[in-house]
Amino acid sequence: MIFTSWLESFLFEVSSGLYVPVVTAVSVLTLYVTWLIGGAAADGLRRLRAGSKELASFRFELDSELRSREPHLEARLERLLRARELAAASSLDRVRFVIKVGPALGLMGTLIPMGISLAALAQGDVPKMAGSMVTAFTATVAGLGCGVVAYLIALVREKWVRADVLEMEFLTETRAREAGVAQEEGERIALSQTPQAI
Repeated sequence: MIFTSWLESFLFEVSSGLYVPVVTAVSVLTLYVTWLIGGAAADGLRRLRAGSKELASFRFELDSELRSREPHLEARLERLLRARELAAASSLDRVRFVIKVGPALGLMGTLIPMGISLAALAQGDVPKMAGSMVTAFTATVAGLGCGVVAYLIALVREKWVRADVLEMEFLTETRAREAGVAQEEGERIALSQTPQAI
């Protein structure tokens, strides 16, 4: 019994020690989601006015690769395309992080204050219990809200990423074929200008 009581006290102290970090993390996550909303809105307006910034940057890099005279053009174009796809997927990881972490932090922010409020109730401290319960429900709403908003942002950004990647693949394929045709025509002209042996 003594050992069990010690374990219960230890877990309660650990849980109580996580109270401030968890509440702080939920607050920071809420601010971060607000920043994500602003970033998504700015990107949407930019796409409506001037198109995709990532796609314009890819066109520049693709033209640079095609103008270079280095060998293994097809392999270099494939590497460029895959690198852009990886960068696009990495940009979505920040939003997916909030989708996973937001509800978890909200649940922790619920259970920890509830434990504190029950301990306060056992001691007859009703005001402290009421304050802890308010924090518990507030943390739940904030965590779930962050997860839902991040999920909606992820849907929009995944649509943008799929459209960009599709256009990048199309540009790479068409430019590579044009470069191959131009190279074949250049070789054909060079061969036609070579003096024929009699």
